[in-house]
This record gives sequence, C-alpha cells and structure tokens, in this order.
Amino acid sequence: MLSVPRLRQEITEGRIDTVVLAFTDMQGRLQGKLCHAQFFLDSMLEEGAEGCNYLLAVDTEMNTPGGYAISSWEAGYGDMSFAMDLDTIRLMPHNPGQAMIQCDLTAHDGQLIPMSPRAMLRRQLDRAREMGYQMLTGTELEFCVYNTSYEDAWDSNYQSLVPANKYNVDYNILGSQRVEPLLREVRNAMYTAGMTVESAKGECNFGQHEIAFRFDEGLITADNHVVYKLASKQIAHQQGKSITFMAKPNDREGSSCHIHMSLRGLDGELTFWDEEKDARSATYDHFIAGVLKGMRELSIFYAPNINSYKRFAKGSFAPTSVAWGIDNRSCAVRLVGSGQSARMENRLPGGDVNPYLALSAMLASGLYGIEHQLELEPMMDGNAYESDAQVVPSAMREARDLLHGSSLAREVFGEDVVEHYVHYADVELEAFESAVTDWELHRGFERL
Repeated sequence: MLSVPRLRQEITEGRIDTVVLAFTDMQGRLQGKLCHAQFFLDSMLEEGAEGCNYLLAVDTEMNTPGGYAISSWEAGYGDMSFAMDLDTIRLMPHNPGQAMIQCDLTAHDGQLIPMSPRAMLRRQLDRAREMGYQMLTGTELEFCVYNTSYEDAWDSNYQSLVPANKYNVDYNILGSQRVEPLLREVRNAMYTAGMTVESAKGECNFGQHEIAFRFDEGLITADNHVVYKLASKQIAHQQGKSITFMAKPNDREGSSCHIHMSLRGLDGELTFWDEEKDARSATYDHFIAGVLKGMRELSIFYAPNINSYKRFAKGSFAPTSVAWGIDNRSCAVRLVGSGQSARMENRLPGGDVNPYLALSAMLASGLYGIEHQLELEPMMDGNAYESDAQVVPSAMREARDLLHGSSLAREVFGEDVVEHYVHYADVELEAFESAVTDWELHRGFERL
C-alpha cells in the first residue's frame, strides 16, 4: 500500500498518471472516477469528489428504478461525497500508471450514508470494538474462466462459451497449469496491489478456479475482495478471456465464496478458544448460535441475486440446511481449527456476494448471539442434506420476505437499511418476473 507522500512522489516523477477513486455499490461492484493524477494532487486530494446518489439506488444494469428513499426525482437526485480512505492507496499494476483509493460515501452533513455497504460493515466493526472484539476474516472466492472474450460472449447471447478446462480440475495441477498464464498474472498483480496471496487451485466446474488470500481485519478483507474481483475481470479481458463470478453460471457446480471468521480481543487475545479446557469458548458458541439464528432472515445479504438461489442443491457442496458441524461440508456452518486457528466457515455465500454485506450480516448476527447469550443447538452429525434441520431460502422472494419481517435485521441494521435492501430485492424480482426467458421459448414456442 502507498502513503500519501509516496503517491505524491510517484505522480510528480511521472510513474502514476491516473488515480481511481472507487466505492462499492449495492451489487458489490467498484464504481467511481478515473482522475488525472496531477489534477488529483492539485485539487481533489484536499477538496474531495462527488457523485450522484443514484449510484446506491440502481439495478444491475444501472437503471434507476423508483421507490428508494435516498434517491429519486422527488428527492432531486442529489450528490454524495467520496470520502477517501487514505489507508487504501494501492497500485493497480495490470493497468500501468494507475493507483486506486477506496472511498466511503457521505451525505452533505459529512455523515456516512447508512445503506452504503462499506458503512454497514464499519458500523458492525465499531459495534464489535465497543464489545471488546476485533474481527478477522477471509473470503474464498471461486470463478469460472472462459476462452471467450466478454464481447464475443455478449454477441453470442452467452451461448456456446468455451471453458478454459473441459473437465473437472479440482486440485488438478495439469488443469491449473492450462490456465496458469491468467492465474499467475492475477496473483502477481494482486501481490503488487498489497494483498497476501496464498495459492491457486482448480475446482469442479469446467474452467472453475480459486485464488486464495490470507485472512485479515474485516474492512481490509472486504476492500481487497472487490479490488481482486475487478482486477481479475480486467486481466482476463486483456488476455481475450472472460471470468464470471455468477453463483450458478450453468447446470454444473456453482461458484462459492466461503467466509472464514473469528473474533479476537482488542489486544489480539483468543476469544473463540478456552486454552485451559482446550475447547471452544462460550463466546464462540454464542457467536455461532447468533449466525445460525440470523442465517435465513439475513440470507439476502449472503445470496443477493436471483441466480444465487439456484446454487443451493442437495449434494452440491452448497448448503441447504441451517446447521453446524465440525469439519462437515454438508452444513451451512463448518467449524475448523483449534486454538489460534479456531474459526467458523460460512458456506452459504456464492461468488456473486457483496463481501461488505455478507461480513456485516455474519458479524451482526454473531454479536447478537453473544449479547443475548444464545444457546447453541446440537451439532449436526452425518449428512445435513438429509436432516430435518431448517433449510435456507430456495428463492429470492422467500429471502426478501424473511428480511422484511426480521426484527433481528431491523435491530442490528436499522429500519432505513432494511427497507432499502427489501426494495433492492423487489426491483430484482420485478425485472426477473417480467422477463421472457430462453427456457420459456424452448419449452413453449412450438409445443404450447
């Protein structure tokens, strides 16, 4: 990462000519401005930048539907400020001459806009600190690679895409090496961009891979996640390929984003493990119980798109049961490690997840469990897919209704945030339910 003096030096000596000011929108995408570097130094570094607040009230295609309280013709479609987090200055080496700064979003009074994903996570991290905790987390993000460019994929209506591997390459070195020119470039670029890169491995779907990064403090992990996601797509484009992070891009295995999380004390002391008993602590159990309690009600933050719910299928390594188990991949919550490495894995999110929303939901519900000293239900033994445990929502409509009726969500996030994301779901559902799909045409054009 770069300091402000180092950024200034890089600009004045001509090595950086573009500064990207970026924030994360509801869909987990980086939006913002590409600024001429010298103008950034002369004006924007001190004076700041602004953008229309509709950017927190659009759908995936950047349409501006009505019904959002913060942004509408009635409210005048005003501006919001890009509050630069100067701890996030980084090089973007795959785009020579470019640096990026990630931003919070504030209203004219300087207050964080509460439904901004980064603000939602900040609020929960502050709440954790007030309770004496810090959060450590890592996101394991899977994606599918195609030897088809984004432009050709669009022109072909996303038919006949050519996967980078044509068979299951889970942990397969040969399969990974076939895609290594792309994976290597992503790993090296992200290392230069300030991330701790661990490894790459193949996955089950054709052309499916994962690059792993070391866990970190919550906001850093989320910031790194969205930068990595953007950069991976840009690097794939530069190589004439495409990457998708869709949760379920085809009929084979979906792409997950397993989230590992633990709490530590503010001085780094263990809170999830009782060293005397060499066993889980009561705090850990309460945290797990809270995450389980909130899982269905907050599932829109783990599975934010129509397509997300098609990933949840029995025997698919994507969870269907709201249950926990020790090193049990059939459960939504899998406990891993002991002592310093004790952590929980949330297996519900897919590759399309907005990390700020998912981490906010997970931390908020876990802290709720600690505050209310919720009792942890019995561990799941065996196959959770065939159990009588509660099941995760099977469609976005169900998830939307659960969020709307959730007193837990309204307590931990506030009424305005809940209503904002309920409306987000309504917009997506209306768009999907009014669309005529290929499935309908193939099924009914001639035969009905």
